[in-house]
Amino acid sequence: MTSLVFMGVAGCGKSSLGAAVAHALAAPLIEGDDFHSEKSKRLMRSGVPLTDELRAGWLEMLGGELAARPAGAVLTCSALKRTYREVLRRHVPGLRFVFLEISHEEALRRVASRAGAHLFPTSLVDSQFATLESPVGEPGVLPVDATRPLPDLVAQVAAWVTKDFP
Repeated sequence: MTSLVFMGVAGCGKSSLGAAVAHALAAPLIEGDDFHSEKSKRLMRSGVPLTDELRAGWLEMLGGELAARPAGAVLTCSALKRTYREVLRRHVPGLRFVFLEISHEEALRRVASRAGAHLFPTSLVDSQFATLESPVGEPGVLPVDATRPLPDLVAQVAAWVTKDFP
């Protein structure tokens, strides 16, 4: 199996789809949010977007986690900018990305529905969309409609992985 990164803005379903695909492919799951520093978590909880500098060490750590699993792994990580994705690719050549596409309105609705249960407030959704550099057109990227049913998305990703990257 090749390593996969489930990416997109807050509320797109990275964690849900990543966990389901990891289970389906019997691959280890790396939840990117678990690796944020306490400082970054505090900032996000208070509605302050993270800077590139704050993300740099986090992305390096995630790249190292992927590299430590040469048989493949599933990572959930926003990876909003191409430069962020390049950090991860530097650690794992041939890394693949599943981009969960979602509208601003649906992302806001989803983030609001989990208020208090997740570190990300709705006030940061705007900054996520402002930061997002679509990966569509980059090599090794599968764009998916984040509003499709989870079982359909799992089947779509599993078929892509097994067809194109045995």
